[in-house]
Amino acid sequence: MNKRGPNSFTIDEQNLCITQGRIWMPSHPKADKEGVVTGHQLFIKGKKIEAILPDNEVQSELKSTYTNIKLEGALITPGLIDCHTHLVFAGNRAHEWQRRLAGESYEEIVKSGGGIQSTVNATIEASEQMLYELSLPRLEALVKEGVTTLEIKSGYGLCYDSEFKILSVIKTIKENHKLDISPTFLGAHAVPKAYTTDPEGYLDTVINKMLPDFWHKGLMEAVDIFCETIAFSVEDATRLFKAARELGIPIKAHAEQLSHLGTSELVANFKGLSVDHIEYLQKSDVIAMQHSGTVATLLPLAFYFLKETQKPPIDLLRKYAIPMAISTDFNPGTAPLASLRLAMNMAAVEFGLTVDEILLGVTTHAAKALGRDNTHGKIAPGFMANLAIWEVDKPVEIFYELGTNPLIYRVFEGDITN
Repeated sequence: MNKRGPNSFTIDEQNLCITQGRIWMPSHPKADKEGVVTGHQLFIKGKKIEAILPDNEVQSELKSTYTNIKLEGALITPGLIDCHTHLVFAGNRAHEWQRRLAGESYEEIVKSGGGIQSTVNATIEASEQMLYELSLPRLEALVKEGVTTLEIKSGYGLCYDSEFKILSVIKTIKENHKLDISPTFLGAHAVPKAYTTDPEGYLDTVINKMLPDFWHKGLMEAVDIFCETIAFSVEDATRLFKAARELGIPIKAHAEQLSHLGTSELVANFKGLSVDHIEYLQKSDVIAMQHSGTVATLLPLAFYFLKETQKPPIDLLRKYAIPMAISTDFNPGTAPLASLRLAMNMAAVEFGLTVDEILLGVTTHAAKALGRDNTHGKIAPGFMANLAIWEVDKPVEIFYELGTNPLIYRVFEGDITN
């Protein structure tokens, strides 16, 4: 099949009119059963979508003021959003994966000195420049799949200087790449070895020193915590969330991944952005999330890579209309897979999500998980002109055939690249 769309062009900061494309807008009154609207033209002015108009309503004098891009039937979706990643780190944990393949559990490996702490050691040793360079191939892999918004967490420093170093690398990425970056502070990822006998002392440092400093320096948009029997407790999260609320910092949490602690209900009570993993989520959590608007972020690649068997309660989330986001959870220990399309595929295969649920999960609902639902994740007037243009006939083909890439063009804030 020949590539649809213009063969080559250079356009930067111009007003665009995209024609002859098929636009995925599932809530549009003229959308077909696949959520696709045809016979419409997409107008971009500067960095934002200005209008989506039927062909027969577009006046020639209006169109003449725009650069016309003909797509010849390609599919347009919002740019993809990966709303949970741990992209900046050094080293790898392939040897730990080999141990898991031989039958050891993740918890056993953590207790023997592996897990997060092994990545922390390598990350502390790496320079800021090295961390930046190590991040680039991971970043490029996601960009090539149509990602335009990316959340990146800290959490492999576990001390002031290294957490600051990671957040500084994230800032450098944001300044040097055509991506909308959402930095998250995850100082409460694990208890560092130096505080093994004084975990409360480490949490004091996170709350009283790192959290306010990094927030006032503009290095973070939200704060996260890993609540689990091998990490932090609900009581610890409560302390952190209270401090964050006083500073006006949005919250989120790694919750209910390996057991049920009630973290998700706590996050909902604090009106948090999202709870992530949630394999052991219960009805009381879901009801609280329904009232708070908290997003359920599904991480099927970690589920797959850890060979878990406890699936998130998808039917319960559907019943209470909880928005479900989907993300890679890209990290060196439990999801070393830099492919959002693979996560989408796994969400279908492992969790049974529908095509619409999956596409909403990496656009509209992922934007909500980052507090960007009024500006990102939809094709609508006033939203950022972040788009992905695909050589497919049906939306499902975006994540059906892996190993090949149907992305033709990626549009970031009105700037088209290929």
